[in-house]
Amino acid sequence: MDERPGSDPADVAAWRAERTAAAEARAAGLERRRQRDSAEAARAIEEFLVRARAQGVEPVPLRARGYHGDATFRTGLRGWYLRANRTVGIDTDGRFYVLSVPTGPLTWLRGARPAASDPPLVLGAGGRDGESISMADALEKVLDAG
Repeated sequence: MDERPGSDPADVAAWRAERTAAAEARAAGLERRRQRDSAEAARAIEEFLVRARAQGVEPVPLRARGYHGDATFRTGLRGWYLRANRTVGIDTDGRFYVLSVPTGPLTWLRGARPAASDPPLVLGAGGRDGESISMADALEKVLDAG
């Protein structure tokens, strides 16, 4: 059955309003879920910080990788990498960073200044098979390696 409106302008307007409302409701639901997942990831990070300090797992200087090439840049951050390719990490205050940055003359001179972002519940979600890992598992690997 075709749900699209006929040629009546009132039908078209009502259909558009209905589709817009449905899209907005889906977007709001996705945002609520993202916020819930981020809060859960933040709790896992807080637990990690307590355990890392108790186990003596030392933070390291975090470096950011340029979008193009293999160059890395100092960030002034200390913390732990959460992936083997060192593209994400957390600092000693539990803030989450994506450690990929644009490059330019100032980056070479001053270093990179990645912005903290909300932590995801799954690192690499939506990526290729085998490239995603839960935040809890990534943190556990850091503790096991430390």
